[in-house]
Formats: sequence, C-alpha cells, structure tokens
Amino acid sequence: MLRLRSHRVTLFGFVAAFALTALLVPGCSTPLTFSSIKNLNPFYDQEKERRNNVRSALRGEEGQPRFVGDYIKIADSTLGYIKVQGIGLVNRLDGTGENPPESPYRRELLSELRIQEIEDPQTYLASSETALVIVTAYLPPIIRKGEKVDVQVQLPDGSEAKSLAGGFLMPTHMTVHELLGGQVREGHDLAISRGHVMVEALGEGDEEGRGLRRGIIPGGAIFVGDDRLLTVGIRNEYRTVRMSSQLASRIGRRFHDFDKHGIQQPLAKAQNHTILQLKVHERYRDNYPRYLQVVRNMILSETPVEKHLRMQQLGQEIRLGPTAELAALQLEAIGTEAIPILKTGLGASSLEARFHSAVALAYLGKSDGVPELKEAAATEPAFRVFALAALATLENGSSAEALRELLSHESVETRYGAFRALSTIAPNDYAIAAVMMPEGFANYTPEAKSLDDQGRPQLPGGFTLHPVDVEGEPLIHLTRHKKAEIVVFGANQELQMPLYLRAGSHVMIQGSTQGDKVLVKRIAPGERTQVREVSPRVVDIIMAASDLGAGYPEIAQMLVQAEEQHNLAGKIAIDEMPRAGRRYERPAEDLEHDRETLRAINVGTDGLMPTIFDAEDQKPVTDYVPPEKEKSDTEEVEEEATIGIDVDEI
Repeated sequence: MLRLRSHRVTLFGFVAAFALTALLVPGCSTPLTFSSIKNLNPFYDQEKERRNNVRSALRGEEGQPRFVGDYIKIADSTLGYIKVQGIGLVNRLDGTGENPPESPYRRELLSELRIQEIEDPQTYLASSETALVIVTAYLPPIIRKGEKVDVQVQLPDGSEAKSLAGGFLMPTHMTVHELLGGQVREGHDLAISRGHVMVEALGEGDEEGRGLRRGIIPGGAIFVGDDRLLTVGIRNEYRTVRMSSQLASRIGRRFHDFDKHGIQQPLAKAQNHTILQLKVHERYRDNYPRYLQVVRNMILSETPVEKHLRMQQLGQEIRLGPTAELAALQLEAIGTEAIPILKTGLGASSLEARFHSAVALAYLGKSDGVPELKEAAATEPAFRVFALAALATLENGSSAEALRELLSHESVETRYGAFRALSTIAPNDYAIAAVMMPEGFANYTPEAKSLDDQGRPQLPGGFTLHPVDVEGEPLIHLTRHKKAEIVVFGANQELQMPLYLRAGSHVMIQGSTQGDKVLVKRIAPGERTQVREVSPRVVDIIMAASDLGAGYPEIAQMLVQAEEQHNLAGKIAIDEMPRAGRRYERPAEDLEHDRETLRAINVGTDGLMPTIFDAEDQKPVTDYVPPEKEKSDTEEVEEEATIGIDVDEI
C-alpha cells in the first residue's frame, strides 16, 4: 500500500513537471488551461466531476450558476436557415425567354417535365415564352409542414433570356444538397414552389436589365419536410442524463400543451445526455427569440423562501426603466405567479418600465398592458416592433381595438405594422378584411373561391387586397416577403386623371379628364379584346386588372408606375415595417437611481427580431441534419439518470 502511494506521488510529480515545462518552454504554441492539465492526470475522472457538478447545481450550492441559460447553449444549426434549391421553368413570358443550351440543368429539367407528363418537353422548353431558372428558398427555424416561405428565382449565368417579367414558375421540387461520404448528393424533397414571379425591377432605373433577370415569389414555396424543432445543447461540464432530464423537466413545467386526449405534454424533451429538443409554445410562435430568452431566464433550482425573496427584489426592479427588461423576462419565466408583480410595473413613471411590464404580461396571456403597448408603439420607435408583436399575441377585443386605432398613425411602418399584427390575430377583422371578386366579373366563382393560408379570399392574380377605411394620408402598401398582399389605406382613394398605365404586357388602364370612368382592357394576340369599365377607385381598378389576367407582380408594377407618373393621391411603401436594434434615449429621471446607467441603449438586435416582422434577404445558413429516430424517450432518460448514483448523493 505504501509502495503504491509512492508511485502515485512520483506520477503526480511527473505530470506537474511536464505541465510546468510546457508553460515555460518558449515557442509552445498550445496554451495549457486548468482543464487540459487535469486531463493529463491519469486518475482524473471526468464523469465523476460532471456528476458532482450536477449534484451541486441541483442543490443550488454556492458557486454554481442559477439560471437555465448558464447550463445550455442553443445550437447554431437550430437557429440557421436551411438552403434548398431546384431547377425550374418559368412560362407565360412575352418572348423574353430562350431555349437553354445543353447542360446538367437542362437535363434535370427535361427529366422533371417528363415526370409531369408535359407533351413534347423538348419543344416546350425551346419556346421563347419559357426560361430555365434556378430556384432557391431558405427554410427558417421552427417551420412546420405545410407552411410557406419566399422563393428566389434567377436566370443562370450565361442565360440569354432577357426578362422574367410576367412569368409564372411551374411547380418545382426543391431539395437540400447533403455531404455524404465526401460526395454531394441530393436529399429528399423539402419544398415545392410555384407562382407569379415578381422581378426586382418594379420601376424605372434598371438600364442593364439585371433586375429583370431575377425575382421573388412571396410565400411561393410550401414546406413538405418534417417540422423543425429547436435543439439545445448542454454545457460539457454538466452533460449527464440526470441534468438532461432535470432541465427538460424544469422547462416542461413552465411550458406545455395538451394532446388530442387533453393530456398535458411538456414542450421540452431530453433526447440524450447532451441535447434537449424544444417545441415552441403557440403564444411565442411569431416571436420564438423571446421564447428562448424566457427559457434562459428560468431558475434551475430554488427553495420557496429563495423564490419569495427573489420575486420581492424583481418587484422593485420592474418599476425602474434600466432594470425593467431583465426583471420582466425573469418574472415571465416564473409564469402566472408573477402576474400581480408585473401589473405593478404598469404604474411606473418610466415608459421603459411600463413597456417591458406590458410585453411580459401579453406573453402570459394578460391584456392589462394593452394601453401601454399601444403607447409604446405610437410614441417610441425603439419599442415599436416589440410592442406590436406583443399585441399580436392577444386574441381579444382590447388588443384588436388598439391595433385598429394605430392604422391611422402618421408613421407608415406603424400603420402597416398594426395591420400585420391585426391580420395575425384576426385575419378577417372587419377593419382589414380582404375583398372578394364582385359578381359580374368573369372570374367570380363563389363555389370555388380561392383562399390564402389564413382563410382570406384571394383575387385571381394570386394575392389578397385589403381596403382599409381609415383616416390619415392615403397610402398603398405592397409586400415582397411572406405573402402577396396589397393594403390600401384610404379605401376610397382614387387615381388622378389623365391616366395611362400597364399591368403587364396585355392589360392596360386608360382614363381621361373628360369623364369619371376608367377603362381596363386586355389586348393579347389571338384573343378577343376584353374591357372593364370601372370607377377611378384604386381598389376597383386593381380588381378589374386582376379579373383580366394581371398577376400580383404586374399590378404592383402598375401601382409603382402610377406613383412615378403622379397618378396616386398618396405614396407607395414596400415592406416598410418597424425594426429591432434601434436606439432609445433614456430621460434624465430614469437615471436618478443609478448615475452609471447608460443614457442611450439599443433595444434588441437583429437576432431578437420578432418573426412576424422579419423581412431580411440575408439569412444565416446552416447545414441540413436529417431528423433521426429518438434513441430514448424522456422516461428512458429519467431511468438512466438514476444509474450509478448513490442515494446519499442525491
């Protein structure tokens, strides 16, 4: 026994000497950390240390982190966008297409056309009314099967096609390219895209025609893969099945839903000792970044007394502007028990404190803070996007009424932001309801009316039209992201005469100063000329053009042309929405309690942007990881968590 001990001492001495040498020898490029020195010890038991760390953490011992966010890391792959692509064919072009040269793209497209049973695909492809295109989409985090994403359409390099204007993308299967065994292989279909192509060059000023060679289809692809869940990794020093199970249990107690039998189901599940999978609570569906913020701000373990004292402290912090944001998140993480404390924050003198209290209450399903959210959206641009997103979670009369009132705000982004929020909670609300094709128009088919994914009636051009009867400056808002949608603020606004506009190659709009009617005509080779006589109202002209075959991109182009020719009573805005990361200047009275507090702060970041208002073209791309069958369910993980742990260690 004594001899063994002497060998251990000698070995420890050798390890120490080796470590010291590595630290002192010049040119040693790999710095030694305490952790790496421990790993040199042949008697070091990493698993035992992890178990000790977990035991201390669950007991809430001093020196251990308290918040769930200190034990987890959100995987980069779970927050990135998955890039999917396909080779597609755009038709309905007005002689601006081409017969694509021989290439792998052409061969792939011909194969797809044969699958679709297109008669004589070689001849069809050779038409100047068609063009081969590369189709790209980005699948966002937490996307579910059946949801829609934007599609980017572009002519390949070397293509002699001149323009995609007026084109329609035929159904295109989109896949992800996986790296397997050092070779790039196509994976399974993840999306199917189709629709009217909206070219980048809507107006004048694109002399080289680059904006005509690429475009977008708002919401043009349907996701057909498995639902994407959020993957959460556990920090290395706490990776045990016990910690994995405890974290899932802690999150699941706060966030859960119910299955079809009414049985409560936690939204967090331990996959193994290293990762958890999270489903997003429905209330956070349009703002999952906040969901992750709340999860990070949960306390892992605390006694009832500790919780009571902590809530008292948070009750003081929620009333002070500089400390209110973090206090609100931590109170929201506690859940319904914290609602009375959050309500006290609504009476604070600081707008910042009232705003953060109201946001947290909204995500807890309480409408008490609706007036404060409306105030923040109307008066402070830095708070606007988060206030509107919070209002969009409350499906009640007070929230809807606040949003209706904001439709008349002087700010364009506030008006459309309020529309987007209201259409989220009440798509068919009387103030913003989409119009249907009137009786008497050729495409009026009440038995087979087209609806979008929110149940709103679509016009034949594949878009929804919303006349909003509100006060304020006339405004027309168009979208290039998420959905094809035209919102006319000032339902009765008219185009100014004289008038000559085009909606694509075959539809023209004419009006003179001599009358009060506008003629909308369709003139196309081989067709009988069709004419609609309507009033100068923008809404009536749009419906007539749609009835005569103009798609959403052509009508958007018509409206932009009308603005350039000064035919509009107001202005046009495209994707003008509030943004995150704006600067907020705190008033002097908010700094009285702590003179070292920053006077100006950025509220949120791009990464915290509510998804309801996300319209960024640049997406952080991640690799596609095919879903795997679960190796163990939560019950198995909990069973494994007790293996090898002494009762006196718990």
